[in-house]
Amino acid sequence: MKDYEIVIGLETHIQLNTETKIFCSCKADSWGAEPNTNICPVCSGLPGVLPVLNAETVRKGATLAAAMYAEVNPLSRFDRKNYFYPDLPKGYQITQFDEPIGKGGYLDLRMSDGTTRRVRIHKLHLEEDAGKTKIEHGTRLVDFNRCGVPLVEMVTEPDLRSGEEAAQYLIQLRQLLRWIGVSEADMERGHLRCDANVSIRERGSQVLNPKTEIKNVNSIDAVRQAIGEEAKRQIELVESGGKVRSYTLDWDADTGKLSMMRSKETEADYRYFREPDLLPVCLSETEIQEIYAGLPELPMARRDRFEKDYQLSPYDAEILTSERSLSDYYETAVQAYTGEAKSVANWMMNDLSRLLNDLGKTADQLVLKPEQLARIMRMVDEGVINAATGKNLLKKVEESGRSPEAIVEQEGLGLIADSDALRSQIESILNGNPNEVASFRAGKESLMGWFVGQVMRSTGGKADPKRTRELLQELLGKD
Repeated sequence: MKDYEIVIGLETHIQLNTETKIFCSCKADSWGAEPNTNICPVCSGLPGVLPVLNAETVRKGATLAAAMYAEVNPLSRFDRKNYFYPDLPKGYQITQFDEPIGKGGYLDLRMSDGTTRRVRIHKLHLEEDAGKTKIEHGTRLVDFNRCGVPLVEMVTEPDLRSGEEAAQYLIQLRQLLRWIGVSEADMERGHLRCDANVSIRERGSQVLNPKTEIKNVNSIDAVRQAIGEEAKRQIELVESGGKVRSYTLDWDADTGKLSMMRSKETEADYRYFREPDLLPVCLSETEIQEIYAGLPELPMARRDRFEKDYQLSPYDAEILTSERSLSDYYETAVQAYTGEAKSVANWMMNDLSRLLNDLGKTADQLVLKPEQLARIMRMVDEGVINAATGKNLLKKVEESGRSPEAIVEQEGLGLIADSDALRSQIESILNGNPNEVASFRAGKESLMGWFVGQVMRSTGGKADPKRTRELLQELLGKD
């Protein structure tokens, strides 16, 4: 068998998180609504209506273009893309063709082996969504609720080479969309949808073979799996003497199988022409500069800075920059703690992450503030409380809203460091365990940990471990 290379380009449709649709005042997000209840004459395509452009969709589309290192076009225009399908009530879709909101751009992917792959962007434009069809009991039903939902369609160059690379592109794109606040990017709710264009060629060849387009992949795992299946099918077909035809394929997540839907359209089939009911979108140089200036530090740049400034491992930096709110929380906690940044990372990746998972919250939704986490860590460092109490304090602060110091004082959680009180506890334990005392004095020094554990148990974990060990050494050293 010849050595084949898989060539992949992705088309993503990104729902912008605006309050209203792109050309009318209907709610943009109607997830869970009854069919055909979130529509008006404009988005349902009734004769004689006129679209009115939502300015927020332009701002968010331009923000995404800037974050993708694309050129934000000062002049962009809308066009009509003509095709007939039951969920497209006007018989055309308002989109952008040759003068889109953004031009060029790329997304750098940090791969698991430490390498970086640059994925170039071929198209980035604004458009309206179509409706949705489904079949129930043999009848095709149409729901227009999604008609007019604002989208950015983004098409990559054929720069991806495996299902895993395609999955990483979607993972890191989803992270970026949430990071800059333009989309919720929830694939289960249709905020981020993906079609994959797949072809094969002999390794080393520069000739792109006919491609197929896979639709209806609604999860990252499905994208990875569907691309693998289609590449395998194409290789087997070519090896058996067949030819790949440009078809649109449907992915069935339940069976993990692909089926042919129709022959693939070309741009000429859509008969694009200018949208006559909308003026050109004009952005001044000042507005464009404000969009670029308003971008936050982006995920990969922050990850690199965390590795450099805080001496974090690539793994730690990746975890702590997986969400912008988590990243901001970490940096604020580090500044408030003034100790080792790695210690803050350990507390956040273990204990705070567990709390977030249990509560189903993001870091910016926590009652427990990063400054309070830093104070809890300092109390542990200073011997006011032990580490176990500190970890329990996270949940107590979150549930009650009280300060860590108030909880420690009101619940008596501080460490027992008073020598007389500890000595009394230790003497009671030694008197009750004469065999273990004799074994220790006979040379079984590993029992020291057992004695410390007994003291901690009898004091409810409030004994100062350092002072406890010192007193045990003193008392056990006696004849």
